[in-house]
Order: sequence, then structure tokens, then C-alpha cells
Amino acid sequence: MTLCYQMDEKHEMIRSSVREFAESEIRPVAGELEEKEEFSVELTQKMGDIGLLGMVVSEEYGGQGLDYISYIIAMEEVARIDGSQAAVLAAGNSLGISPIDAFGSEAQKRKYLPDLCRGKTLMGFGLTEPNAGSDAGATRTNAVQEGDVWVINGRKTLTTNANTSMTKGSIVQAVTGARPNGKPDYTCFILENSTPGFTLNTLKRKLMWRASNTAELFIDHCRVPAEAVLGNPGDGFKQMLATLDGGRLSIGAMGVGCAQGAYEAALRYSKERVQFGRPICKQQSIAFKLADMAVKIELARNMLYKACWLCDNKRPFTIEAAMSKLYTSEIAREVADEAVQIHGGYGLFKDYDVERFYRDQRLLQIGEGTSEILRLVISRAIGC
Repeated sequence: MTLCYQMDEKHEMIRSSVREFAESEIRPVAGELEEKEEFSVELTQKMGDIGLLGMVVSEEYGGQGLDYISYIIAMEEVARIDGSQAAVLAAGNSLGISPIDAFGSEAQKRKYLPDLCRGKTLMGFGLTEPNAGSDAGATRTNAVQEGDVWVINGRKTLTTNANTSMTKGSIVQAVTGARPNGKPDYTCFILENSTPGFTLNTLKRKLMWRASNTAELFIDHCRVPAEAVLGNPGDGFKQMLATLDGGRLSIGAMGVGCAQGAYEAALRYSKERVQFGRPICKQQSIAFKLADMAVKIELARNMLYKACWLCDNKRPFTIEAAMSKLYTSEIAREVADEAVQIHGGYGLFKDYDVERFYRDQRLLQIGEGTSEILRLVISRAIGC
């Protein structure tokens, strides 16, 4: 298939403005927030103020009405500085806003999207369970209809943005019956945090993204009206798959941004560090590492932007999203590892950003589909 995407002046302006914001607002506090495991309401609201939430949502609902490449560029620039704030954005856009924008009723869009797009509120996406991660068919959270009310019971875990002072609620997937072939029927619900029986617990002591919020959701006989159903009953599985496609592009952007940030830190350090009488970037072994890092990042970025082009042009992009997420996450691992190697022993200390990049990249091979699951998806697509 022949295609061509081209960055225009709008895209370059977005990159420049978000980079300036990330350098001036995020970089000075990233280390401290990460060390304290502190979610920043102030930073999240600032990101909302400059339009980083709801970038692809229509202006009618409070969004920016931009293309997906614009959003991915912004994600990349935030991740270049800090994975935690990028995670807040990725989950806020792809998992909190996108399902409501794509599948919500007009009333749901009017009720939730304006505040979500302005960064006044956040929404989680409850999919993962203690015994249902890659095996989504093992979901045990269930919902039973009683007249005009649905009663939901279950537990979700590893849910980003679910338990902050800004969080309005979470989109929760539940089993709502069985299809004729015996497979579960899934439905998604918008479950507000104020619902009786709905309790949350913030998970601490994470390896990475320590300044983002990750929570467990405990759902005990939560009664919600029919208006809380996202789209139509029984559409939950299709909604989940579509949401994950977009989410994988977000994770891809985080992979490219993480790799870019680690590469720049290593390049800068290699010009300052002198060994054997000259900067180590002049040593061929180090110069070649940096050259390989630059090539890998460029290839990863181009693959990701191709997937975004397909998305923007309403073409199928499921496989390209899977390939992009797989490749960018593993390139982030390789580049961060080499960046630490170039720093030597100093790269193991929190005084240097590469230590954080090295930890932050690790979730990229797990979230939004593990590398193993993505290889399964891709292998099936090519006929294996």
C-alpha cells in the first residue's frame, strides 16, 4: 500500500509549544513528584489548560478537533521529559475520553466530555482484573439488569487515573450474559466514584510512572441506571478492542518519547564526559551506540506516524497499531539500556534522568497488550 504523510506547520507548532511546556513546567518537578509518588493536580490542570486533553475530540464537546498525529506528537514530547505525566495524558485521552467520544450517547458526551477535555476531571478505564489481564475472557466482574437498573459486582486493578481528587469515575467492563456460542457477553458502564458500594485503593511502590495514579476498584452491588451503559448492552468487547487500538498508539508515542529523552541525555553526557583524553562520544564504541540509537528512534517514529495516518484517514490500523506498540516499546528498552551504559555507574543514580527512563520504559512492554500478545495478534494477521 502506498501512502504518504507529511508534517505541516501546525504539527511543528504543536511540537514546539508542547516541548516548551514540558521543559518549563514538567522537567523542574518531575524528579520530586516521582520520588514522593505524588499525582499532581496542578500539572494535570495545566495540561488541560493548554489543550492536551481531548485533542482529537470535536470542538462541539470541548475538544481541539485535531488529527491523531497532532495528539501523538504532543504525547511524544511529554514522554521525552517524564513518563508519569505522559501516562496521565495517555490514559486521560485514550482510555478515559476516547470511549465516551466514540461510543457514548449524546447525553453522555454532553455530560462528561467538556470537563474531561478541559482537564477539570479525569476518567479511568477498568478492564484488568487480578486474574484477567491478557486473558480478557477470564473477566469475573458482572452486571445483572433489574428493571431499569444494573447491579454491578467485581474488582478491577491497575487502573490509571481512577483514584485522584479530579476523577469523576471509571468506564468498567462487565460480563452481562452469554452469547449463543457460549462466549461471554460484555457491556461497558460509566461508574461514577460517588456510587454507593464503589470503593478505590491507590497502589503504591511502583517501579515506574510513580507520579501517576494507579488504583484498584472494588465494586460491591453498585446500582446504576440504564443511562450508565456506554453505547449498547453487549457492545463492550468491540468497544474494548477499538479503545485498545487507539491506546496502543499512545503507548507507541510514549515509547518514542522515552527513547528520545534517554538518547538526548546520553548524547549530552557523552559530550561532557572525558576519558582517555577526549569526550567519550569521540570513542568509536560510544559513537556507534549513539548512531544505532538515532536510527532505531527514527524507524520507530516513522512506523508510529504511519499508523496514525491510517487512523486519521479512517483506514484499518489494528495491525499497524500492534506493530507500532510492539516496536516502539522494545526500542525504548534498547535505547534506555544503552543510555545507562553510556553513563556508566552514574546512570544508576537518581541524579541522572536516564535512571528514570530506564525504569519508565519497562511498563511499555506490558500495558495495552504485552509484547507476547501483540506478537500473537500480528502472527495471526500474517496467516500463522
